[in-house]
Amino acid sequence: MALQAIGITVDDIARARAFYSRLGLDVSEDAEGHGHAEAELPGGLRLMLDTVETIRSFDPGWEPPVGSSRAALAFAFDTAAEVDAKYDELVSAGAGTDKAPWDAFWGQRYARLRDPDGNGVDLFAALGAAST
Repeated sequence: MALQAIGITVDDIARARAFYSRLGLDVSEDAEGHGHAEAELPGGLRLMLDTVETIRSFDPGWEPPVGSSRAALAFAFDTAAEVDAKYDELVSAGAGTDKAPWDAFWGQRYARLRDPDGNGVDLFAALGAAST
């Protein structure tokens, strides 16, 4: 057994593709128009984006969870300045924000935001990492 993919349900595939592309992922087109796109991650893991309609095509009673998400994707950066810049870029592009970048007690520059569908997205870099 091996974990091969992480799936996120989205309302708008184009909006989700644009958000995750801003984070540097090479997200595929929805070539067949089925409300599905994906990005290959390091190590062969895939991030899959599927629309609510796609999920309901095989699970008609599916409803999105209510309240806060229970999971978040975390993206590593080389420097604290990169975390700050990416946070500002994503918020300017419409991302929701949970917590602006701060110097966390565990030794990282950390920020928490939400993708366009309310899923958690964390950005981090080791504090004291050399600027490039």
